[in-house]
Amino acid sequence: MSVTGEGIIAGEETRLSPLVRRITAPNPSPLTGPGTNTYLIGNKDVAVLDPGPADKDHIEAILAALESKQQHLRWILVTHTHADHSPGAALLAQQTGAQLIGATCDDGLQDPTFQVKQQLVHGECLETDEFCLEAIHTPGHVSNHFCYCLHEEGMVFAGDHIMEGSTVVIVPPGGDMADYIASLKLLRDYPLSSIAPGHGNLITDSLAWVDYLIEHRLQRERKVLDRLGGMKDETTLQALTKVVYDDVDPSLHLIASVSLWAHLLKLEREGLARRTDSDAGEFGEQCWVIVPA
Repeated sequence: MSVTGEGIIAGEETRLSPLVRRITAPNPSPLTGPGTNTYLIGNKDVAVLDPGPADKDHIEAILAALESKQQHLRWILVTHTHADHSPGAALLAQQTGAQLIGATCDDGLQDPTFQVKQQLVHGECLETDEFCLEAIHTPGHVSNHFCYCLHEEGMVFAGDHIMEGSTVVIVPPGGDMADYIASLKLLRDYPLSSIAPGHGNLITDSLAWVDYLIEHRLQRERKVLDRLGGMKDETTLQALTKVVYDDVDPSLHLIASVSLWAHLLKLEREGLARRTDSDAGEFGEQCWVIVPA
């Protein structure tokens, strides 16, 4: 579940294409890899995507990149409102007056500093003389997640929907495994020359990577059903994690158990698994069994 991010240096401006530059925030971690990628889109009127955490040095690096080329910041966009992607938006807006674009939510992980006057909708396009950036609603990681397609270059900015060399953690209740798989399939309808992830390097084998992620999730789901069906009695989330993620380092099992919970909730809605105590608490407190065919 780690992200490689080879060659990425925090604070360094890197041109990825004629219309896109990347500056990575200094917030590396096991879940964020080398840090959160901020993208600067356009060479005249510019959109900044995912300003990252409320880090003064990172905001100054973004402003310096704009000022060095005398560019006008028109929009500040976010893929979703998690702490490593959106808190920098308010700071950047205060200093530039640029318009905030994104969608808020109430899943308990909402960034309270991110406020918009109008909610982003699927299919909405932001256009300048240089580019058209289309918003794609991709719930799954969280309910308010959006990817953005830069039509001129076939580049999709994927936030936490897709990462380089890694799978994404799905955290219920805001995260939903069925939505996540459906959103991955939706991206196949767009021109995917490359994927610019929220963490890690540019992905150029785009369709192959999307197809791999879809199949990986479905394979994991089949393994959940197989292991759950092989247990004689009800089992806890922790016990099931050990056998479903026996190919994953045990140090990552707590993180893996969150995505396993998302798989189980999906299977429950589909009538393939059930909780033995419907009154049990949330994450980690239920016991599960397979529903006989």
